[in-house]
Amino acid sequence: MRRPLAALLSCAAAGLLAACTALPSAAPVAGPRLSPETRAMYDAVEDNGRIVPAIEAEYLSEDKKRQEVTYLAPYSPGTIVVDPGAKRLYRLLGNDRAMRYTVAVGAAGYGFSGQATVAYTRAWPNWTPTQNMLRREPEKYERYAAGVEGGLDNPLGARALYLYRNGRDTYYRIHGTPSPWTIGHDASSGCIRMFNQDAIHLAANVDKGARVIVLPREDRGKWTASDAGDAVAASADAGADATDPA
Repeated sequence: MRRPLAALLSCAAAGLLAACTALPSAAPVAGPRLSPETRAMYDAVEDNGRIVPAIEAEYLSEDKKRQEVTYLAPYSPGTIVVDPGAKRLYRLLGNDRAMRYTVAVGAAGYGFSGQATVAYTRAWPNWTPTQNMLRREPEKYERYAAGVEGGLDNPLGARALYLYRNGRDTYYRIHGTPSPWTIGHDASSGCIRMFNQDAIHLAANVDKGARVIVLPREDRGKWTASDAGDAVAASADAGADATDPA
């Protein structure tokens, strides 16, 4: 059961979001050496009676770990900003600072943008394929039609944040995953996936009703320190061009 379930995800939105599936398992590639602090952040942890496995070192890096960074988004503390193009998610802390997480993004993650709110979160959520998924690929999903209980093999992982817009479910999810090799990459389809350790951390620090901003793909890197530096440089260049004689 483990591999088939790990290959499924539960996001689908009418007209916009396709069913979520995880990437096939990739061969591990040796990564850079990790600091003891980073290694400890992603060690195995007990959660609600389950042991969340440690993230293997080959799927981690100092850049991928969750960390506080400068982020200049013009929203109030507590807002979540999802930057699918950059494979990043930010929880705003105030004073131009944010907690940054690395995510995996599927095709559905690029199909939705704009604002939503966190209607609720679930620990070790159940998962049920949508009717569209059952109609489209019955041979793949019928075995799960009655739903899959939360657990280590469940496609939604340890936590899920359910996003609503104007009181209606968007079917856009921010959630953990049993497939850590996908984090930091595109997937053939899906929403926003995080390391289980990061999904637990995010859910513990997000309030019901929190505002969520999902950037369009072309706004990759918006409001980062490098983006601000590029804007200042462009403005300076434009000013120089305007005053120089033709």
